[in-house]
Amino acid sequence: MNRKIFIIACLTLLLDQATKIILESHLLLKGSITIIKKLFKLTLVYNKGAAWGIFSNNKALLIITTILAIIITTSFIKTFKNNNRNNLAFGLLIGGMLGNLTDRLLYGHVRDFLDFKIFNYNYPIFNISDIAIVVSVILLIIAIIKGEDTDGDKSLTK
Repeated sequence: MNRKIFIIACLTLLLDQATKIILESHLLLKGSITIIKKLFKLTLVYNKGAAWGIFSNNKALLIITTILAIIITTSFIKTFKNNNRNNLAFGLLIGGMLGNLTDRLLYGHVRDFLDFKIFNYNYPIFNISDIAIVVSVILLIIAIIKGEDTDGDKSLTK
């Protein structure tokens, strides 16, 4: 893993954990602070599952899956073209996975707090790590579409 990816991953992890600590110190569980009326609140919840609460109460599976995902992700880094977008994508992805993994290891759940309601749909509450993961996937899809997933070595696709 190159230095840029490592720094981005560390900064993502630090930002995620710092925001969770700050919000947890200011909100009671399931307490809310309205930021934009009828659109955005800060609401502290503990998620024992993955996205949308799937695999709830299956901490061991989620920990093992995340560790495997981090290992697989780091093995793919060298196959992608080394550019700023891909470095950002991999840094955000690894940092995001580490943020939620840290919560699961330390607390047995993930601390979520970003609560949006758009067009009468209450989105699942999420955190900074979740944003980092989603943004990284979008960036990696762009890289794949642009053919930057092979670092110019077409022998990988044969």
